[in-house]
Amino acid sequence: MSSRKDPRLSEPSARSSDSLGTDSSSSTRPSIHYDAPPAFRTVKLLPYELCEQCIIYFEEGLYVPALNLLISLLTIGTTSTPPRPAFLAPAQQIALAATLAIHPSLTTRAQSEDALQVSVLAIRYLRLVLHLVGPVNGKLQDAFAFSTVETFSRRGARRRTTGDGASTPKDDMNTLDLKLANTGSVWVNAQDFWHVVGWAFNCSLLHQRRWERWCLWLQYMIDVLDQDWTLRAHMQEQGSDGGEDARQGSIIVQYLSKNDTTARQERRIVRAIFADGSQKSAAEFPEVWRNETKERKKEKDVKKVETKLDIAADNWGDYMNDASSSSDLEDNPPPQSPSKPTPKSGSTDISDITAPFGGSESLILRLRLLSLLSSVCVFLPRTFTSLSTLYDVFLEHIRPLPLPQFFLIVSPSSMRHFHPAAASCIMQVILRSLLASAAPLPRCDDVTQETLERCYLPYPANTGSISDNAKVSLCVETLLRLLQKHIGLEWSETLQDKVEKGIEAREQKAKKAGKGKGKGKGDGEEERVWLRGSAGRISGLVKLVKIQQEAMEE
Repeated sequence: MSSRKDPRLSEPSARSSDSLGTDSSSSTRPSIHYDAPPAFRTVKLLPYELCEQCIIYFEEGLYVPALNLLISLLTIGTTSTPPRPAFLAPAQQIALAATLAIHPSLTTRAQSEDALQVSVLAIRYLRLVLHLVGPVNGKLQDAFAFSTVETFSRRGARRRTTGDGASTPKDDMNTLDLKLANTGSVWVNAQDFWHVVGWAFNCSLLHQRRWERWCLWLQYMIDVLDQDWTLRAHMQEQGSDGGEDARQGSIIVQYLSKNDTTARQERRIVRAIFADGSQKSAAEFPEVWRNETKERKKEKDVKKVETKLDIAADNWGDYMNDASSSSDLEDNPPPQSPSKPTPKSGSTDISDITAPFGGSESLILRLRLLSLLSSVCVFLPRTFTSLSTLYDVFLEHIRPLPLPQFFLIVSPSSMRHFHPAAASCIMQVILRSLLASAAPLPRCDDVTQETLERCYLPYPANTGSISDNAKVSLCVETLLRLLQKHIGLEWSETLQDKVEKGIEAREQKAKKAGKGKGKGKGDGEEERVWLRGSAGRISGLVKLVKIQQEAMEE
């Protein structure tokens, strides 16, 4: 008696319910059902007087009262039934909040607790916008658009009244005459979103104080991208945006649509996600702001000359001094070397094996970005690239990883960040690069139990390296667990036989690793522990399936 499930993982009508995957040669797409989106509040523009008040606060550098006012206006009416429309700041003020949340002068170089409070309030406001209004109603695609200094310089006049009774042009009404809202913003100083991604992940390995701030910012931005994509996917599913696919208007598509050749673009994007703090990576994805990583000198080391305030003589003392004057900054602290950990025998400290990725938080954010790119490639391949091409680029970064880090990427817990069809596709791409030539190619990209038994389970790696054979075993293990969770495994003598043959074949081939040219770099007892550990888990999984099946048949 079979214990199979039917979780709508296969493509409509073109797929069997016993398969897991997506065929890149097919014009159909995986049938992914999106739950109804949360009920976001509708939006009202700020009244002119309140908008002017916020502009004055921001332009005078009174960020705390400005953000407190925006938070109050946004949250008014939340408890009403139904909730009243939310008063939302103009796009440029939301963009400014994103800069205030991460700018070094308000975070790692903040001179006071009040300055630090600005970044806290800014990220709070951004979170409230996402939670109460949502990325679509909030038009975050306009607020979070990257630009250039030249673009700002061509905008012309700033918001200014032109005389009694005269009004400014509508487009300039909400323009902020503030450096941090223009040429000093993250949206202008960064080349694009992927520059920020690469720099942030470099900070996770080289500059921990900056990473603490970039981590919060990047986490928020990925939440925005995820939610925006899901909302537009639901709109497309409901047919509420006839004609063009609703997902074409998503922020992630906006970040992928750059004037560059597709091959160069996709490789640069994946390099940003896998940024490792190396000299090459730091050169390609440098700091967003000049002297960003410099620390403020300790107060006892800073000797300032007090200047008397004399407004009549146009002497403003130190009131107009730049808070980030280079004379107040220490030289860049020496970056931490992204060295590989050397775990002790029997060590299971997760911080050791996640260190090359910048820690567990960095790893999760990297996986979420890879998953989002996968979704774009499945549904909008012409916008970016095909799924198979994307995974070929993934492979260049994943396959050479040492076993502990390789496991972190391909483990079932990591694959939960991906749609099951995408996860199975990644595993197959990696396996095909590692398996012996005797292993037959599957007829399509779908994963079924028959495909596993025929193409993957019984085969070793194409080399005698213990590491490569362990990687094959880990990928096979993940495929088995994906199939068990989302489709269901059925125990049979064939399944048992193929599993045992594969375990034995990989063990025997790896035994030759210590002899001759088959020996791989780093092959040793630690790699053999990974190989045998995975083999034990595979055997245990198949045994569990058999026990459960027998219990159901009784």
